[in-house]
Amino acid sequence: MPIKIYKSTRSARKNMSIVDRRELHKGKPHRPLVRSKQRISGRGSEGKITTRHRGGGAKRNLRVIDFNYSKAGIPARVERLEYDPNRSAFVALMLYADGERRYHLAWDGAKAGDEVVTDAKTPEKPGNRMQLQNITPGLTVFNVELRPGRGGALMRSAGTSAIMMDVKDQYVQLKMPSGEIRLIPREAYATLGVASNIDKWLERIGSAGRVRRLGRRPQVRGKAMNPVDHPHGGGEGLQPIGMPHPKTKWGKPALGVKTRSVGKYSDPLILNRRPKKKKK
Repeated sequence: MPIKIYKSTRSARKNMSIVDRRELHKGKPHRPLVRSKQRISGRGSEGKITTRHRGGGAKRNLRVIDFNYSKAGIPARVERLEYDPNRSAFVALMLYADGERRYHLAWDGAKAGDEVVTDAKTPEKPGNRMQLQNITPGLTVFNVELRPGRGGALMRSAGTSAIMMDVKDQYVQLKMPSGEIRLIPREAYATLGVASNIDKWLERIGSAGRVRRLGRRPQVRGKAMNPVDHPHGGGEGLQPIGMPHPKTKWGKPALGVKTRSVGKYSDPLILNRRPKKKKK
């Protein structure tokens, strides 16, 4: 979909753009598939903040998305495409042949009236869902299961997809968007195509108020604080952090530090790590 650029009628509108959503459904979502969403504002089970800079924002309701696609062999038709405030990709309201409706992640190019099906082996067209072992190498897939029967977990955000590389023994090789090549069980299911809303990365937020409506609170630099509040704090005026490397608010090393645990169970399933970013 094209990008809609707002007119600079005021300072908050300068450099602001959004994906044009005129082709999407403009009414309310399908009521039986809507649930209320409790706000946690970055707090854990003890009520303490575990993730900073979250809170507020526009009120949202959850759309119940079917990631398991349990109605195998029953064709479904796209009734309409909708915007979901809880995710970057669009969702499609699917009407199954038996009369049931479910929300699925929409694929790029989806439109009302398209018919798709989920089965172990289906025709290779965007929107159909099938086992990885039956997909021709070179095709792109999204909403991929990590474990068979657990539901889609990988490549669910807007415009993402993985490339089917090869089938060997009990696994298939997938090339992730990051460049990593990973082994996935061959019986796992995946949807053919690319996740919808591929132009999402071209959006420009443009104003602080729009960020607040997304549920993100202001982020204060550590070096703008006092020494008692942050390891980077202190000094007169615009001072550097005065440390050999960046640290968190609690003094732990940050930026460039490996966070993946050593000897993780899935290490043998990663054939090639994602390439390192080149320093500018």
